[in-house]
Amino acid sequence: MKIYGVGTDIVKIKRIRDSIKKESFITRIFNDVEISKCNKTIKSYNCYAKRFAAKEAFSKALGTGISKGINFNEIVVLNEKNGKPFIKLLKKTKEKVEKKLKKKKFKISLSLTDEDKYAVAFVTISI
Repeated sequence: MKIYGVGTDIVKIKRIRDSIKKESFITRIFNDVEISKCNKTIKSYNCYAKRFAAKEAFSKALGTGISKGINFNEIVVLNEKNGKPFIKLLKKTKEKVEKKLKKKKFKISLSLTDEDKYAVAFVTISI
């Protein structure tokens, strides 16, 4: 496999904390599974901020940004049982990515971190 794209993003946690007070922001950006997970965590703002950064980093790695059929709430950030984060694509976003990459098989690698005031995500897409 070769690297198709790399993306990174940094987010101020306070910015996300302020934004999630609006129901429209939450439902536009996050999937129901993400909302449920973040609402159960002690540091829910950090959880939301890391996921937001991951979605932005993914769109940068893809080279499209969030537009042209790429929807935030169809880029779902989940965790394996051991805690390792991963991205699952849904519906039209998945179709758009497969069309853009001209492949149904590709690998998305994700690293997340948060510290004090910031959340950071790093994404690579390999084909």
